[in-house]
Amino acid sequence: MDEHQGPPGAPGDPANRADQSEQVLRQLLAGLTAVRDGDFRTRLGSDLPGVPGEIATVFNGTVEQLARVTSEVTRVAREVGSEGRLGGQAHVPGASGTWLDLTGAVNAMAGDLTRQLRNIAQVTTAVARGDLTQKIEVGGTSPSPST
Repeated sequence: MDEHQGPPGAPGDPANRADQSEQVLRQLLAGLTAVRDGDFRTRLGSDLPGVPGEIATVFNGTVEQLARVTSEVTRVAREVGSEGRLGGQAHVPGASGTWLDLTGAVNAMAGDLTRQLRNIAQVTTAVARGDLTQKIEVGGTSPSPST
């Protein structure tokens, strides 16, 4: 027996470390599977030491950010699309990178829809009053998707 390992089953035992590593990887796999399937409530235990604990912290932060973005996009879609409340905008504290791009695209889309509906209402009102000179402006300001 190596003097640094201790008896079989002890924390320094290579077989025990391999079992712990597999357990951490299985927890990560279960968490990733849950997120892939749309369950953003899943979290990994952040009480793990070393790199596994750091991985759990990053995973949990990523899932929390995904849940915030999803919640805001859903809220804006419901308010503007289903409830007809114009002017809704998504706000995601701490958003950066692609999360910020997605939030900006949702806000641009909601803004375009709001402008178009207000323009339709203005022209419809004008026509109802006998003013046939008004036009509906077509086109949006949303950025086109990159290829």
